[in-house]
Amino acid sequence: MNESLEQLQQLAGEYVLGTLPAAMRREVEQRLANEPQLRAEVDAWERRLLPLTELAPPVEPSARLWPRIDGSMQRAAAVGGAPAVAVDTVDAWRRWWDDLRLWRGLAGGAVAASLVLAALLLVKPETPGPAYMVVLSAPQDQGAGWVVQASLDRKLTLTPLHGTIVPDRKALQFWTKGTNWNGPVSLGLVAPDRARKLALDQLPPVEPDQLFEITLEPATGSPTGRPTGPVLYIGKAVKVM
Repeated sequence: MNESLEQLQQLAGEYVLGTLPAAMRREVEQRLANEPQLRAEVDAWERRLLPLTELAPPVEPSARLWPRIDGSMQRAAAVGGAPAVAVDTVDAWRRWWDDLRLWRGLAGGAVAASLVLAALLLVKPETPGPAYMVVLSAPQDQGAGWVVQASLDRKLTLTPLHGTIVPDRKALQFWTKGTNWNGPVSLGLVAPDRARKLALDQLPPVEPDQLFEITLEPATGSPTGRPTGPVLYIGKAVKVM
């Protein structure tokens, strides 16, 4: 395989997230035993995504889940004429489920979608790489709207996952607040459909659970230096490396 490191990282990320087509996933599984670099990238993605489970409360799977999975796998094998799944393969999947909180933490569809989109944005990380990730979600329906990446060199990238409708004579303003800060600090106005890169040189380093939010403000920004309009999107920083 003549893949670049970037392509290898993307393939590993999609494999860990489970977004690959079945045939491609089987191909990756076969390659893992013989390609240490691919195995290392898969391991790195698993470590990177695990902290994001804190975005949602854990949910225990139903006691009927594994019998249903086993039955479905056996039926699929019988219908397709393929050999039955080996016991050690099923056991490996059970260990994955039991040992990693990633899939238990995906309590809602919005959070699951947020993780997929946020993780894919990490495929091309800023050098020296994102240290914190924030998924900004709408308070009303928890729909993901923006992703924040904060790198070790104090650079921050705000990326929209979709456009946001902004009324006339209004603007979106980006804010952050650390745990012990006196109040939120404005990071400026942002376009509803374009990514923005910022330097955080004048602020303390990003910390776990640091708050980020986007509010609806007058066209020239908040007149008070504090949020005055409704909160459209909000989230807390999670360390990813």
